[in-house]
Amino acid sequence: MRFQILDIVPHTPHPVTGEIISVHERLERVVENAVLAERLGFDSYAVGERHAGEFVSSAPTVLLGALANATDRILLSTGVTVLSLLDPVRVAEDYATIDQLSGGRLEIVIGKGNEDKHFPLFGLELAKQYEYLTENYELLRRLLREENVSWKGTHHADLDSVTTYPRPFSGPFRIWHGSATSTAAVDLAAKWGDPIFSANALQPRENYLVLINRYREQLEANGHDPAVGYVGSGSGGLFLADTDAKAIEQYRPIYEGIAAKMRAKHAGDNRPGKATSFATIEEAIAHGPALVGTPERVAAKILDYHKAYHHDVQSVSVFPMLPYAQQHEVLTRFAEEVAPLVRREVSTTLWGPDDPGRAAGFTAVDQQGAGA
Repeated sequence: MRFQILDIVPHTPHPVTGEIISVHERLERVVENAVLAERLGFDSYAVGERHAGEFVSSAPTVLLGALANATDRILLSTGVTVLSLLDPVRVAEDYATIDQLSGGRLEIVIGKGNEDKHFPLFGLELAKQYEYLTENYELLRRLLREENVSWKGTHHADLDSVTTYPRPFSGPFRIWHGSATSTAAVDLAAKWGDPIFSANALQPRENYLVLINRYREQLEANGHDPAVGYVGSGSGGLFLADTDAKAIEQYRPIYEGIAAKMRAKHAGDNRPGKATSFATIEEAIAHGPALVGTPERVAAKILDYHKAYHHDVQSVSVFPMLPYAQQHEVLTRFAEEVAPLVRREVSTTLWGPDDPGRAAGFTAVDQQGAGA
């Protein structure tokens, strides 16, 4: 299995103390954590994109440019690029630039995003979010693969023999499709033979499994080799300690404070994926995707989820309200104590020498620890 760190760059006060660091320091930590992730042997580091609420990830391409400069080996990604909002011409230009700066170490995950308020900010209609996503993606994939593109669509202006520059580093970089609540995203991925990344953060596993299973069924129905159907999985937060009881005790105030705030924000909105389904830390551990406990317990939980999802990459996130040194401790313990236990049981061709879509500049070790 491969491992990723995802930071959607929330910037919110500590739910108990009310303390909050400056935006400058928060953004510096994104870069510092990517450098740490590379040193620890994580395969990928991803940043989010949000345009409303308590986040400072409104400019993911700027962040990725900084990460490309600060790192040498790790794969860079997004979680997600909110393609429903964006002009595919500009997306092709911006992300190809990052691909070039990183020496071919880019993949992205696209989606319509999990925030309703960002659509009016861009003069767009929430009801058409999946229409925008589909059209923008189908234009983007052509712009990355072709030169002299002519296009007639519904939402984007017509194009006549357009070539975007720069071109990607070594052919089109891989695009994953974020999956959380709708069949539209997995159907789009299956149509084109692209991989999917399940959010696996706020809902019971069964909700996500329905979409993963549909994706695999539709992938074959569209005539694609199942071998191209890579699946990634998020998590409901990561926290490690020497005992399960200690992990629960230390993590409870942050987890339950954030869960309560999220549920209050979305009070009366029963749509899945808008607020966590798990109010207490015990519920999140027992019935949700939260990775909390000893390294052995967390490894066992990832493997248990793998029995259902058969996923190739596990993404983890740490709450930025934790003391900064403790964030680094958790990530270090995950890399040194959890990842080896999982890799011992689960292998994948993803990002290895037998992966035909592997990013040209990705130089991580393979599953056996040999150079790939």
